[in-house]
Amino acid sequence: MLHAVLRAATEGETQNPVLPATYDIVWSAVCFAVILVFFWLYALPRMQKLLDERAEAIEGNIAKADEAQRKAEAALEEYTAQLADARAEAGKIRETAREDGKKIVAEAKEQASSEAARINAGAQAQIEAERQSALVSLRSEVGTIAIDLASGVVGETLSDDARAKAVVDRFLADLEASEQAAAGGTK
Repeated sequence: MLHAVLRAATEGETQNPVLPATYDIVWSAVCFAVILVFFWLYALPRMQKLLDERAEAIEGNIAKADEAQRKAEAALEEYTAQLADARAEAGKIRETAREDGKKIVAEAKEQASSEAARINAGAQAQIEAERQSALVSLRSEVGTIAIDLASGVVGETLSDDARAKAVVDRFLADLEASEQAAAGGTK
């Protein structure tokens, strides 16, 4: 290269250093035309086909994405409807459970009340039986004590059972009458 520069300087030709030589321009134009024809006939159609395929694939993916989105929206609506149904059913179940709970409590109260009444009636019967038993026991003891007392006051033995029993019965009847009279006067 240095050699070419020196030769050009020594020969004295004046050639524009910015413009290439004519043979360079011609050969460059021929190479450009060959490459242009090659690209125009082979590379560009293949590139266009590749871009069309890619565009179709993208459009197909967009269509698939749209379909998937529609399916997802439909599934979301179905899920929302099922959730609303489930909530309504849960509300009904809770309400039924509350009503059942109230019924159970009412039945338990009624059962407890009837059990209490039964126990109270049993207790009253037992109290009455014990009262009667105590009354009979008390009559016999009071009768024995009264006869012993009367024997001591009268000075004779009251060994006759029929007469002793009549005295005791009369004494107790007088005692009950005086108690009833006292109870009637305080009311």
